[in-house]
Amino acid sequence: MAPDAISRTKFLRNYGWDLLLGSIAAFYAITVPYTKVEESFNVQAMHDILYHRHNVNKYDHLEFPGVVPRTFIGAFVVATLSSPLVSLMQLFHVSKIYSLLTVRMVLGCFVLASLRHFRLQVRIKFGNVVEAFFVIFTAVQFHLLFYSTRPLPNILAFALANLSYGYWLKGNATATLRCLIIATLVFRCDTLLLLGPIGLELLLSKSISLWEAIKCGLSTALLSIGCSVCFDSILWQRTLWPEFEVFWFNSVQNRSSEWGTHPFHWYFTSALPRAMLVTYPLCIIGVLLDRRIRRYIVPVFLFVLLYSKLPHKELRFIFGSIPIFNLSASLAASRVYNNRKKHIWTLLYLIMLGSFLLSLGLSALTFIASYNNYPGGYALKALHQADNSMKEKLVHIDTFTAINGVSRFCEKEYPWRYNKEEGIVKEEYQSRNFTYLLNEHSVIDGYRCLFTVSGFSGIRFKLKLPVIFLLTDPKVYVHANIKDRDIFLSKWPGCH
Repeated sequence: MAPDAISRTKFLRNYGWDLLLGSIAAFYAITVPYTKVEESFNVQAMHDILYHRHNVNKYDHLEFPGVVPRTFIGAFVVATLSSPLVSLMQLFHVSKIYSLLTVRMVLGCFVLASLRHFRLQVRIKFGNVVEAFFVIFTAVQFHLLFYSTRPLPNILAFALANLSYGYWLKGNATATLRCLIIATLVFRCDTLLLLGPIGLELLLSKSISLWEAIKCGLSTALLSIGCSVCFDSILWQRTLWPEFEVFWFNSVQNRSSEWGTHPFHWYFTSALPRAMLVTYPLCIIGVLLDRRIRRYIVPVFLFVLLYSKLPHKELRFIFGSIPIFNLSASLAASRVYNNRKKHIWTLLYLIMLGSFLLSLGLSALTFIASYNNYPGGYALKALHQADNSMKEKLVHIDTFTAINGVSRFCEKEYPWRYNKEEGIVKEEYQSRNFTYLLNEHSVIDGYRCLFTVSGFSGIRFKLKLPVIFLLTDPKVYVHANIKDRDIFLSKWPGCH
């Protein structure tokens, strides 16, 4: 074999799985670049670090602080690594949406690198076949890779959880605890529910002594809290430890339930089946077939069980459990694969292959629904493309539009100006000097509707092909001030 062919084979052997997962994550990021409200803090923080730098008074969080403060550490690290490319794009006046893609790609590299760390330990401990199925399951599941580039505190904690899992499989108890402690005290305080069961397992299995665990915990906690307090107090302009305030708000005051509640069983009967698809039943089978996974899956199962006690539930809260559950499913799949030539196992193997195809179809459907879930971003992009004049214009973006796809990365330079003032009643717009409105209302006095952008509203099942049909409804209405007659010289689709 030629040297070039050997080097390519070696490269694919080492990084082929990473290229597969990275390509899928990049596809999701490029096709759906916009972000939602839950991502807004880190998105705006990255924007401000990149574009306002040391001018903290211009930072978005001082005007829109959110319900609870969050740490700037993750946003700072990602923005710093993205800054050379973003600076180059600024030099050539490239649209800021590409800067958003840059920071998302950098974040995705962190997350996928942590998955690689875990995957390599899976290969060492359980073999190549289990590793292959682990990657395949991760690839066919929509949510994990779709969110891997999204700057949520949960995703920053998720990357550290993956690192901890890798060290856990490797037998490095100290590093396992350090990763989970940093994730808990800096990024997501509720990672404590994962740290507790894993820490207990490490103690009971005598992987670490109590004294060593205490020393590791105290030193890591002091360093984590110290860094967070020092760094975040400067940017928030008051002394604070963000994750303590989040813990107090969510757990002590139980205020998170104001954003909706679900029954105790929701994670097990709705969230995990939707996220894991075919791997969900295989995960249970893996526990029964291979005793090696039980010491790892029990603490993670307890994490989800403990989290279920909190009334407010979202899938992203338990992302940290999915890699271990996928590992259990991979053990079951490898057992089926290795025995596929035996009579009974052949049928199971065919059923498993069919379920892979079903999972791919469901993931594609979920992707299409998610693609239509950012009407605010699409509306602002369409407005920018439609109005190329150099006349100064002021765009008001209402709350609904802002939380459904619009961030500062979507804004353009002069002659565009933007206003996100909240609490403006519908009747007040007529007296305000806005050029355009991006609004959830179809009719506003003093303005004419130019066009609408639809968004995902539900799924309908039919008895004829296609069996599943995605429903969309008008979500964002783009209005123009009737006093600006020049606008109406162009042809607009109108609103129906």
